[in-house]
Amino acid sequence: MDAPLELLTNGGRRRRNRQWPDEEKARIVAETLRPGATVSEVAERHGLKANHVSSWRSLARNGKLVLAAPEDAVEFATLMVSPVDEAMAAEPAASAGPEVVVGSVTIRLEPGASAARIASVVHALMAVS
Repeated sequence: MDAPLELLTNGGRRRRNRQWPDEEKARIVAETLRPGATVSEVAERHGLKANHVSSWRSLARNGKLVLAAPEDAVEFATLMVSPVDEAMAAEPAASAGPEVVVGSVTIRLEPGASAARIASVVHALMAVS
């Protein structure tokens, strides 16, 4: 006599792939581009696998996913590189603006630079070093 055949199911639940809107993908990709952020950390925070977020980054890199403008304002400054003039190093000019010194590098800002401008320069230097 043959044994009866039984079919066990998991309650009818099937895994569905979530459809992410492009705006949401772009926002998540932008989070991975912030200084100090990692793809795996951002992916975990959103309940995704890191390779999934990496594929969205590839889409953005190839122009198939458009990222929003960065939240922080992008600011450009003129950069002049010159050898240290010993007379200038010994006695700074009275009309000179604020200076930010990091090791052997001195950054001279324009006279009257705001506190926000000085803070943004210091913040950018901390991100690089």
